[in-house]
Amino acid sequence: MASSLTKDAAQQGNPAGGKTFFGHPRGLATLFLTEMWERFSFYGMRALLVVYLIAGGPDAKDGSQGGGLGMPEGNAVAIYSVYLAMVYLLALPGGWIGDRVWGPRKTVAVSAGIIMAGHLCLALPGQVSFFVGLALVALGSGLLKANISTMVGHLYDGPQDPRRDGGFTIFYMGINLGAFAAPLLIGTVGQTVNWHLGFALAAVGMGLGLIQFLVGSRHLSEKSSVVPTPLSREERISTLRKGLIWLGVAAVFYGAVGLSGNFTLNWALVPITLIGLIIPTAVLVRIKRDKDLSSVEQTKMTGYIWFFVAAAVFWMIYDQGGSTLSAFAETKAGDSLLGMTFPSSWFQSLNPLFVMALAPLFAWMWLWLARRNREPNTIVKFATALFLIGVSFFVFVIPMAMSADGSKPNPMWLVSIYLIQTIGELCLSPVGLSVTTKMAPMKYASQMMGVWFLAVTAGDCATGLLSLAGVDLSGTGMIGLEAALAVLAGFAVYMYRKKVQQLMGDVH
Repeated sequence: MASSLTKDAAQQGNPAGGKTFFGHPRGLATLFLTEMWERFSFYGMRALLVVYLIAGGPDAKDGSQGGGLGMPEGNAVAIYSVYLAMVYLLALPGGWIGDRVWGPRKTVAVSAGIIMAGHLCLALPGQVSFFVGLALVALGSGLLKANISTMVGHLYDGPQDPRRDGGFTIFYMGINLGAFAAPLLIGTVGQTVNWHLGFALAAVGMGLGLIQFLVGSRHLSEKSSVVPTPLSREERISTLRKGLIWLGVAAVFYGAVGLSGNFTLNWALVPITLIGLIIPTAVLVRIKRDKDLSSVEQTKMTGYIWFFVAAAVFWMIYDQGGSTLSAFAETKAGDSLLGMTFPSSWFQSLNPLFVMALAPLFAWMWLWLARRNREPNTIVKFATALFLIGVSFFVFVIPMAMSADGSKPNPMWLVSIYLIQTIGELCLSPVGLSVTTKMAPMKYASQMMGVWFLAVTAGDCATGLLSLAGVDLSGTGMIGLEAALAVLAGFAVYMYRKKVQQLMGDVH
């Protein structure tokens, strides 16, 4: 979407004054474009990840390009799930660094450089460079995610600014421009020309995003450069000491395992998935029990836990769009439509395409309903999202059953699944970002965005743990069970909506 800057009267909360971006502060355009390029690099690599991991292996599609890592589908799904979980898990320390060390603006600039370096490592052949690249992309994405969303919140005049939800929706729609283009460009080059050239294109995209951010940062709120609660000298020394101790313990442990000749990939994946389930629980408990929070803030945190659990269930299913669904598209679904043959990575462009088409409609619809006092509250939107994500997997059971005899189901089955999931996503994700900034205790401003992303970590780690345990996530029974779980969770959220609303206080 082209930047639309229009002359208008200076609005409250617009640090730039004068010009606006679709009626919003001009700094939203800078963050919109930065995240667009970051998503271009991220989703391009994401579109290639599972098909690259299985390429050349027992579960690869006949006649597909070789040169991948040749892994079984179950291992590929586990690696994908753990990697994605780590991206969102690292958003928590990313928020902490923004709050206490560098401030959000500097943290985003540094993280973009780390992401670019990660994609350059992925562009090199070899397993070692591949996993180093994954680690760097996960680290950089974690640093960036919480802070760039926090900077969107800085553009508005507090939680009650009526433009706030619309701003997050526009931001969410804008980043999907990059996500839409990435599979078509990076995916096509990677799948049909050379895997590593595709990963190199992702590095170029992140480089463009970094340049754009540095040039446009003058339009951001001054609060984005402030370190809200800087570390004291003693705290810096203590934090560094603890980090080095844990790094040393991990190095000694894994060094011993490696020297014994017993190291396998599961030695890394299983602990990470368990950590990804334990940390979100521990973080929520720690914040909830913080005596520095007022009684109102603690009550809101109790209400927030409902949204967190609902989001974890949602993302557990939704993120399989890049793993279980992606593997199905590559190996079992038809690859032609209206006489045109296309690589399976193109399916990953469906979700962002639908977001761009539907997000403006949803933003208008919420505003239209709000003017008539009929807009569903945040709780109802979450319940609707859970119901829809469950329905999408009930639909998935149909093409899975059709492929059991070796036939290739029509690609439109996958199109319909991604459409249903996108509608659910628009009911949950931008609304979840907004409600997090509204309910966040002042002490945990940036860190609460990291807590929101921990819901993704929990959901993806649940998927990863199931894969590592040998559960066949591509079986119709398991898909149906996940679908039923989501629908029941949505029903539970809806039934307790009045109780949750009381816990939310003045947030709606």
